[in-house]
Amino acid sequence: MIVDLIFIPAVVMILGAFILPLLPEKTRSSAFLVFPLIALVSLWQYPNDFSLSLHFGSYELIPVYVDGLSRVFAIAFALVALIGGVYALHLKDVGQQSSALVYAGGALGVTLAGDYFTLFVFWELMAVSSVYLIWARKTEETDRAGMRYLIVHMFGGGLLMAGILWHVSETGSLLVESLPYEFTWPSVLMLLGIAVNAAVPPLHAWLADAYPKATITGAIFMCAITTKSAVYVMVRLFPEWSILIWVGVMMGIYGTIFALISNDIRQILSYSIVSQIGYMVAGVGIGSEMALNAATAHAVNNVLFKSLLFMGAGAVIYATGRSKLTELGGLAGKMKAVVALYLVGGLAVSGAPLFNGFTSKTMVVSAAGEAHLEWVMLLLTIASIGSFLHSGLKLPYFTWFGEAKEEITNIKPIPKNMIAGMGIGAFFCILIGVYPDALYSQLPYPVEYHPYDVYHLVEMVQILVFAFIGFWLFRNKFAGTDNILLDFDWFYRKARPATEKIFVTSVDRIYGYAENATLWMAGFLTEKFRDPLVWLHPFTESKQEASKYSHAVEVVMSFILLTFVIFALVYFI
Repeated sequence: MIVDLIFIPAVVMILGAFILPLLPEKTRSSAFLVFPLIALVSLWQYPNDFSLSLHFGSYELIPVYVDGLSRVFAIAFALVALIGGVYALHLKDVGQQSSALVYAGGALGVTLAGDYFTLFVFWELMAVSSVYLIWARKTEETDRAGMRYLIVHMFGGGLLMAGILWHVSETGSLLVESLPYEFTWPSVLMLLGIAVNAAVPPLHAWLADAYPKATITGAIFMCAITTKSAVYVMVRLFPEWSILIWVGVMMGIYGTIFALISNDIRQILSYSIVSQIGYMVAGVGIGSEMALNAATAHAVNNVLFKSLLFMGAGAVIYATGRSKLTELGGLAGKMKAVVALYLVGGLAVSGAPLFNGFTSKTMVVSAAGEAHLEWVMLLLTIASIGSFLHSGLKLPYFTWFGEAKEEITNIKPIPKNMIAGMGIGAFFCILIGVYPDALYSQLPYPVEYHPYDVYHLVEMVQILVFAFIGFWLFRNKFAGTDNILLDFDWFYRKARPATEKIFVTSVDRIYGYAENATLWMAGFLTEKFRDPLVWLHPFTESKQEASKYSHAVEVVMSFILLTFVIFALVYFI
């Protein structure tokens, strides 16, 4: 049993985080890769429907449950940890390395959890470990962003925990199973807690704030793990919750709009995450086998192409120290490999044929069509056009091909391992695009879908061609402006003074009054009971006579104190 627990993929990753600091600095980056590899091998060893159970009081815990759904998500997380490790081979910061391993291990733990207790422990572990990837930049701005990130995720975790406790109290079961489509308090609380991690508007502002401020290598892990692990839990718990269809459609359009008007390259990609998660959430809401396969496939593909896009953006920041489109341009000739590999990710997220996004995006839209949801098909298609405009055209054009806004002379050479990491990610984006069965064969349900039919090919090519023409004709309209972009943050900022007054200033004032009253009372009692016998003076003629009763006074006071202690213990226990 102990051996089985040690080789749980999540435990392997977390143990690696504790082993790395003990290794010589020169070997840490290479040793980092060992743990995702062991996790991948372990995942392939598990048979379908494998479970490992433990007893905890009267409950049965299942720290590992492997089926088609959990396996494919876990493989994606272990794979992106490996790719991210290659991209970060030049990194010497053991804090970031260990945090990334714990973070990825937390995602694996959530994915493989068969009970709510295990799921929640790893869920919170992800939040605590990932925040260091923001704080590691060690600036005042990242300190604030990291604190906000942590507070929001603790809030989401609190909602999830409340829902779990309520659910367990009503059902007596800790098993992670799909929930009926009923708006009960336990279900709603759990869904809201998951929605925070899935960046469902208006609970999404942490993502667009934190991811652009994370470290270059840390952002690779962050963009791939938190939101997709939330999608996994959503697929597991809330299939066929039809309200999620329109939540997903709203996310698809909302994320696209803000990505189109953003100026920071990683903020564009962050809003793109919101848009892409919308496809998955809509698939969960449709709930058919095809739709759940589509949501799962798009989540896996998103892990691959989104990490590739963030690697490309990170290479630009590493080389130039700049991240805004208004400060970039004219870099294509100096970063040829980065441009080529980024464009693979850009075409993948756009759903272009021969790239992995095409194999899952068209499946989501087809699942909506199969469910006779024509408006959903139309709006998701519009969101797909937006993906091509902001991630496939706007970002690369103004970063590499457009006219430089100012001369950038000091361009640092990009480490070869960063290019290698991008190359591995691009390889999988093309592999799944050319050979979809490499992914389809791992999906939770049998797949009877063929993306490369004439209809899908013609439709997608037409979309891409006309979107490109429109962008080229109006490309100057897409150039960003160097302003602060606020979406729901506007409401948060407007509410800040009143919220601070109610929950900070008022509470602090109450505690201040309580502290002053306590100190006054302590001083008063100290003074009055400095000599307990003084209270007998009114009943005696002298202090000497009062001392005769000292023993009796001590006995009475001891009795009173003992009675109080016993009463308190009985009452509270």
